Amino acid sequence: MPRVAIPATLLLAGGGKREGDVYVSERVPQHAGPETPLDMLNRPDAFFPFRSHKDGEGVLLVAKARTVLLTVARADALDSARLSAAKQASLELTLADGSTLSGWATLELPEYHSRLLDYLNASAEPFFALTTADAVQLVNRAHVLFARPED
Repeated sequence: MPRVAIPATLLLAGGGKREGDVYVSERVPQHAGPETPLDMLNRPDAFFPFRSHKDGEGVLLVAKARTVLLTVARADALDSARLSAAKQASLELTLADGSTLSGWATLELPEYHSRLLDYLNASAEPFFALTTADAVQLVNRAHVLFARPED
């Protein structure tokens, strides 16, 4: 299956930060269009390829369990019909290293289960999306100490 490179910033446990590219499939069976970086991170594979922009590093096979977050540019083509039914929740995350992230989560949950707590607990998948004005931060749940609603 052909792959597409997406520029990303990788933050690893222990503070290692790298600029490079992740690779996603052109098609996936679970939805229309290409695989998203979030889809790729939530596949059951323990590692993913990351081509570092740093000279001499080349392709790194990165452990998902040690990945704190992966930052990618916001996609231009969003499903507006689907998002119109979703709720946006502003939040601040505190990560295991003490750093904080702020943004919003898109809650696509039933009205009776549409709290931030429901969103954070809704899935057993290890990564979830936190959106900012210009990027999407794909956060590993295992590296979050706590979340605080901002609205």
